[in-house]
Amino acid sequence: MSNEEIEKSEDLQETVAETESAEHAEAGQDTEKLLEDARNKADEHWNELLRARADLENLRRRHTRDLENAHKHALDKFVAELLPICDSLELGINAANKDEATLATVRDGMDMTLKMLLGNIGKLGLEAINPEGEAFNPEIHQAVSMQHADGIEANQVISVMQKGYTFNGRVIRPAMVVVSQ
Repeated sequence: MSNEEIEKSEDLQETVAETESAEHAEAGQDTEKLLEDARNKADEHWNELLRARADLENLRRRHTRDLENAHKHALDKFVAELLPICDSLELGINAANKDEATLATVRDGMDMTLKMLLGNIGKLGLEAINPEGEAFNPEIHQAVSMQHADGIEANQVISVMQKGYTFNGRVIRPAMVVVSQ
């Protein structure tokens, strides 16, 4: 081998070494860049997680507060509907205590107060069950007794001992009835 060939071989080896060194340097820079990008994304995701947790906690607190307020104020409308009836009862008591009060005026006042009560509660969904003359229905009636009745077929309500009530379609108290045999 000649000196020239040796020099060319050495130059080639140096070039290969420099290229490999440059490639390693680039690979190192690429790796550092990828690592930095990954850290930035991880930080972004961590911040998103923290915000999501905070939003969830705020939502839970808001829900708890709204539920407490709903429980506190659930009967506001009901109580507001009852206040005029209380006023009417007080007026009736005062009128009954006067010397010129008669049984008829007290009875009329009580009738008006009862109508007011049923009307106001009816606005909220309360309905009376008064099944006289209807067929017995065990879902909304409670038979207190059974009696033989001429001219009336079996399982018919003869009389109502106590009215029943439904509230928004659900039976609160069944009507207590006497049923024909």
